[in-house]
Order: sequence, then C-alpha cells, then structure tokens
Amino acid sequence: MKRLLVTGGAGFIGSNFIRYMIDKYPDYRIVNLDKLTYCGNLENLRGIEKHKNYSFVKGDITDAALAGKLVRDSDVVINFAAESHVDRSIKDPGVFVQTNVFGTHTLLEAARMSGVELFLQISTDEVYGSVERGYSKETDLLEPRSPYSATKAGADLLVMSYFTTFGLPVAITRSSNNFGPYQYPEKVIPLFITNLMAGKKVPLYADGMNIRDWLYVTDNCEAIDTVLHKGLAGNIYNIGIGGETTNLELTRMLLGILGKDESSIEFVKDRPGHDKRYALDISKMKALGWKPRYEFAAALKLTVEWYRNNKAWWGRLVKCRKDIKY
Repeated sequence: MKRLLVTGGAGFIGSNFIRYMIDKYPDYRIVNLDKLTYCGNLENLRGIEKHKNYSFVKGDITDAALAGKLVRDSDVVINFAAESHVDRSIKDPGVFVQTNVFGTHTLLEAARMSGVELFLQISTDEVYGSVERGYSKETDLLEPRSPYSATKAGADLLVMSYFTTFGLPVAITRSSNNFGPYQYPEKVIPLFITNLMAGKKVPLYADGMNIRDWLYVTDNCEAIDTVLHKGLAGNIYNIGIGGETTNLELTRMLLGILGKDESSIEFVKDRPGHDKRYALDISKMKALGWKPRYEFAAALKLTVEWYRNNKAWWGRLVKCRKDIKY
C-alpha cells in the first residue's frame, strides 16, 4: 500500500483526484492537507470523509513543522496546493508567491529530509506563455506572463533543482485548462454556466479569440495516475487533448447547451497580459500509454449537467466572486 500526501486536496483538481484514487486504489492511504482558502471546500469530498484510508488535515503547506510531520509518514507527495486564478494574481501577487513558491519550497525541504519515493508537482501549461504557433514541449523555454504563471514557473524550477542538486526523485505534470465537477465558479466554464443558469450575462474578454485546449478533469486525474506509476524521476509531462477552441466558440457551445442566444454575451475589457494561445505537445504522455478518453463537446455537456444537478453546491459559492472584477 502506498501512502500518499495530497496537498490542496479540497480544491477542484485535487478533490477529483482523491475521488479517482480512492475508487481505483482503495488500499492506498491518502492524507489530504488543505488550508481551506476560499476555493478549498470539503463539500467536494462529501462521502469520502469516512473512508478507512482517507484522512484530512487542515493546514498550510508553508508550515514547515506540519509539512515535515506529514511528509515523514508518506511515500509520495503530490502537490496540488496553489493559488491559481490569474485575475486574483493581478490584484495581489504576493499571496501567489507565498503559496506557490515558498509553499513548494517548504514541501521540497520536507521531502528531501524524509527521502520520499516521489515528489509530484502539479503545474500548468501557462508557464510556457503565449504560443503563437506550434505546440509547447517539456523542454521549451518558460515564458510566464502573469504573476500566477510566473510563480508556477518558479516552483517548477525549484522542483527540478532538487532533482539535479539533491537527487530528490521528482516529476512535474503541466496540464492544459481543466474543467468538470467541483470547479470553483470563478473560472470561465463554471462562471459562464452558473451565470447563464441564473439569467445573467457572461463576461467575455476582448473579442473572445483567445485559444485554449480544454481537458476534462477525469482525464487529467488518469494522466497524473499514469505519471505516478509509470513516469520517470526528473521528467516533466504535458497533459492535454490536442484540441483548440476559442473562448468565443466555447461560449457559443455553452449558449447552445443551455438554450441561450448571443444577447447573453457581454464583451469586457481584456485582462492585462492575457495570453493569446496555449497548445501542448502530449507525445511524451502518450508514450507512457495514456490518452484522453473524453471528447471536449461531450465532456462539456456532462459538466453542464453536473452543475444543473448541484445548484446547492454552487449557489453558496457564487456570492464569493464579488471581489473579482471582470
């Protein structure tokens, strides 16, 4: 039985990953360390809390004493914990530096002292910056353009330095934009779904021509599982579906699913430093035997259906978005 320390496990991707792992590997012991900031929600794990091999610890990854104690009792550290919303990073970059860089450093030090089997860092395609053409490879230069992506890039560089300098077995996954159940309704897909369900307009940046590669969260969980069991230490793995969708196309798809027309679109001033396009080369992941199972349009319908069936979950959260100006 592996002993996993999952940080940030009450967030969107982390909670989906814990659900996936408990279902697939019921004998693995999973400890979830989460600070429970505004987007950390134990409701995301309802039904899991009583599982005999799952436990939750409320705490901060920057707490060296706590991190050290939990890492010593773990075989693998999987670091999902991060401040992740670009708009918030523009308003308050310092919080992102503290959690994403210093927090990762604290966990790395604990892992180095404890001799874990693997330190798996969960990162993002945004560290590559805006990609005008072609597809980002794991060896490409990092060119982050927001405080959020800069702090994630900094954390990635720290992680790899611990492999080179200290021989700590590490790996990094960089996924494209995730969507699916339990995503906090400040990110574009749940924001637009919940706005449309509430009869509100959706705020679309600039002309809506920014391009993203949308990855259903379950596919990401399966990819992370693949890296956990088949990945090589010292390696970085891109995770995506190899598709390209403009934000306007995405918005029109949601309008169609929810029976709305384009009068529900409100074009708003663009975000500072808004990356035009992300695109990943995922051949390295495919070589491990992984490929995405969910086609984007079908997964988008599944996601809308989940939000339709879970209004109680997101209804309590939408009021928390008021401090973000779109």
